[in-house]
Amino acid sequence: MSDHDHHHEEEGPHSTFSGYMIGFMASVILTAIPFWLVMGDVLSSRNATVVVILGFALVQILVHMIYFLHMNFHSEGGWNMLSLIFTVVLLFITLAGSLWVMYHMNVNMMPSMMTEISDSA
Repeated sequence: MSDHDHHHEEEGPHSTFSGYMIGFMASVILTAIPFWLVMGDVLSSRNATVVVILGFALVQILVHMIYFLHMNFHSEGGWNMLSLIFTVVLLFITLAGSLWVMYHMNVNMMPSMMTEISDSA
């Protein structure tokens, strides 16, 4: 047998049963709390509820990436995390730019178009 037969570092990181259970329990908790917030009408402000749910969603994405996709800064020399960061930046630019354009198109709509729309309704 050569050294190549015993060298298995290229397979990537593997998790243990306890690691998967931690990820599973965190996912259940991160799903149950927002469900309770909505169904129990806990927060008086709808905007606050949305912000809290989005926060839980971001944390749950991180839990899934770490515990189930095994992404970290060490696997594959950090390239998979770097590509994820690049993807998130591009997604943010695309979404923020689209929302900015749609908002300003709505605000700067010509007044004559606004009266035509309200007359037809």
